[in-house]
Amino acid sequence: MPISPNQGSTGGGTTVTITGTNLSGTTAVRFGNKSATGVTNVSPTEVTAISPSGSGTVGVTVTTPGGTSNPVSFFYVGAPFKQTISPTGGSTAGGETVTINGTGLSSATSVAFGANSATPAVVSDSQLTVVTPAGAAGPVGVTVTTAGGTNNGLTFTYVADPTITSLTPDSGPTSGGTAVTIAGTALTTTDSVTFDGTPAPFTVLSDASLSAVTPPGAAGAVDVVVSNDAGSATAADAYTYIAGPGI
Repeated sequence: MPISPNQGSTGGGTTVTITGTNLSGTTAVRFGNKSATGVTNVSPTEVTAISPSGSGTVGVTVTTPGGTSNPVSFFYVGAPFKQTISPTGGSTAGGETVTINGTGLSSATSVAFGANSATPAVVSDSQLTVVTPAGAAGPVGVTVTTAGGTNNGLTFTYVADPTITSLTPDSGPTSGGTAVTIAGTALTTTDSVTFDGTPAPFTVLSDASLSAVTPPGAAGAVDVVVSNDAGSATAADAYTYIAGPGI
């Protein structure tokens, strides 16, 4: 007499389907010493019922005018508990592999990032990974659903990829030290600015601009790259280092 699903929340409320033979006239379904609710005799070979609250592993039996069946196992599962999420942010395009650590994660079936859900890969009862769906820029709650219920409390921040539209000024001495204003979009969460691969100190002024101080560099045009959690924007040959005069 199989039962599906064979696990559910300790709080009860799981709708299960029991299949077997001679199930007509079912009068009761019991989970251990507790009676199920919503018992429906679908056919002579199928009964549905809603699990009561419980814990651990219990035997499920069906009672008909002909007697009571042998028990089949049903496993009560506690609600998941989430501790950490890493990374805590990523691109609005999605595609970021996120690791969630906690407890009670072995039966996870869904992870929601705000209104959008994804199917996780369970690593162990204490860890799962999931690839983020696309989402709008900003923080969203992360909810894990398991056979034991749902739990939230973690936050993932969607970040738009940065863009660069202009540099002012767009040239300066090879000695560096020039304050350059970089205009673009999605610059609020900038975590790196480089000139020809060399990191530059910077200050975010707004989502549309930041100020960076050029490091020393060799004469010529170089790429400027702005990066955040979502990705990076490259302005090719956007800044020109100018060698000083010699006598």
